[in-house]
Amino acid sequence: MTPGTAASAVPRRPADAVDDAPPTLPELHRRVTDWFAGSARDLPWREATCSPWGILVSEVMLQQTPVVRVLPVWHEWLDRWPSPADLAAEPSGSAVRHWGRLGYPRRALRLHAAATAVVERHGGAVPATYDDLLALPGVGTYTAAAVAAFAFGRRETVVDTNIRRVHARLFAGSALPAPALTAAETQRAAALLPHDEALSVRWNAAVMELGAVVCTARAPQCSACPVLDACAWVAAGRPAPDYVPRGQAWAGTDRQVRGAIVAVLRHSDAPIPRSLLLDTPVDLTMASAGGTAAVLPGPLAALHGLQAPAEQLERALAGLLADGLAEERADGVRLPG
Repeated sequence: MTPGTAASAVPRRPADAVDDAPPTLPELHRRVTDWFAGSARDLPWREATCSPWGILVSEVMLQQTPVVRVLPVWHEWLDRWPSPADLAAEPSGSAVRHWGRLGYPRRALRLHAAATAVVERHGGAVPATYDDLLALPGVGTYTAAAVAAFAFGRRETVVDTNIRRVHARLFAGSALPAPALTAAETQRAAALLPHDEALSVRWNAAVMELGAVVCTARAPQCSACPVLDACAWVAAGRPAPDYVPRGQAWAGTDRQVRGAIVAVLRHSDAPIPRSLLLDTPVDLTMASAGGTAAVLPGPLAALHGLQAPAEQLERALAGLLADGLAEERADGVRLPG
């Protein structure tokens, strides 16, 4: 789809609407951004005073993690490391230690690597262009576009899961977008983007928020939607999705075991003997002559309470070491220094 054909993709209103004329694309821009101005959640990374670094941190933390879990960790990070240079001056293990329970702790390592690159390549200032952002370690196309738009007011095509879902329903009449991002979706998002730079930033943020709080995957609140009468999915009778999204398994997976091992490492300033991680102790308080287990009953109990097979524990630890989320020395395993 090209910008010249975007308006023709605007769906017709439902047959029972008072006015059958489809709204123009500028009208949809106005309605959605007006709704956002009055209904958007009050989030700290949306404040005018938030630094580009704060926005970059938020975008990485929010990947596959809900806002309610991100908020306290984001505040802690920005208090502890208010600039990229502050984080880059610390060992990468500090980033993992303070990642909390956000999951996917490799994101903490990526943020640390990105902060180091910002210091080395850009004098400590988060770069403002899409290309420079994309060149940072661990920054993908979505994050580069989002930071360029929301931190620097650039006209960029931002496409996340929420935006994809709104576009699929509003313009294609589908309950859900394709399981993976397609070129056609990206082209449609680009065609729908307002030409005005400031309006494009508001549109990106507004559609993302609409998908997050109204046009949700499982229970859309259609009555609260500012473009309900223009929704192709509603006009088609809200057809069911043509596939069933599958959530990622957790219980019993290597991810769960890896997370439990990281939790033990996060709660200890001293290296943890490999045997303490991989061998289920009969008595946690007697498992180590140095008393390490006695000060870590919670994380160790949680790890061994999983009753993971020995080969899974070995595999999980090996994966953490290979990914740089842990390091092993003669005296034990610890977070990277």
